[in-house]
Amino acid sequence: MDFSAGHGYLLIGGLILVGAGLLIISLIVNLRVAHSVRDDVRHREKLLEYYRNIFSQLGVILIGIGVSLFIFFFQQNYQDQRRRETELQQVLAKLAARIARGAPVVETLGEFDEVLDAGGAYVGPEHGGNNAAISAEGAELGKQVEKILLVERDVDVRDFDILNLSRDLEATFVVNELDPTLWFDIVRDENDIKYATTQLGLDYKDLHEAIGDEPVEAAVAKPDKGQKIKREVLDILYDADLLRQRSRRFLGRACWLFSKGRGFVALPATEAIEADAKSQQEWIDRSKPVLTQSKSGSSDCFKLLRYGQAS
Repeated sequence: MDFSAGHGYLLIGGLILVGAGLLIISLIVNLRVAHSVRDDVRHREKLLEYYRNIFSQLGVILIGIGVSLFIFFFQQNYQDQRRRETELQQVLAKLAARIARGAPVVETLGEFDEVLDAGGAYVGPEHGGNNAAISAEGAELGKQVEKILLVERDVDVRDFDILNLSRDLEATFVVNELDPTLWFDIVRDENDIKYATTQLGLDYKDLHEAIGDEPVEAAVAKPDKGQKIKREVLDILYDADLLRQRSRRFLGRACWLFSKGRGFVALPATEAIEADAKSQQEWIDRSKPVLTQSKSGSSDCFKLLRYGQAS
């Protein structure tokens, strides 16, 4: 029986009403008993007393059951509400911690930005992008590889594991109240971040194998080796772009949810944040108005992304 939807309370109300109705009937029958006593009709008196006792006993039993059920489910509902409030406070605290720890990690994406957005906002090769990150060849490719190797040293992609909100939500009441689209997008972004970090580790390994023991400038100057290095570079750029898109969307969404306080559980998914974008720049342009109006502490949510700022 779904008491949260009110069906259980309808049953309790029905039991009490039926019980009260039976007591009223027993009082009516009792009046008939009194008339039978006055008229000295013994047979009818005994029969009416029997009916009166049955109705009154059933009425008292049904009312007792109804009141007991009401008390039980009232207490249960109170306990569930207290538990929900406690879990909601815990989720908000964990969400704040995720944002605080995730912001410095997302800030390191600025090093990927310098490589990806060289010569214009990066758009993947599958979308016809042709900025310097994609079109670099020869000596420019060598410089690009050097920058990528510096990013590998400076940015530990394993740190992005902190961007995982679902583990704070999945065992709580709160997850059942979240908008399904919002919950699906949270989990999907986490999976994409995990995929991107795993692939970047493999991509860097392949790049080192493609370069071999030679200096980068000498390796890219060889046609066959240069083409292999170029393919590995494009793979790194693709996965780095996926990582920065999903990480910034994840942090922006988390900050936006936190800015709504306890009411975040009732929020529908907002298209400005959740809708898929062809590039990071497209998502930034679309989500910026929403994120700049959302506050986390003394800063707005867009500033947390550290987009366009030196890392």
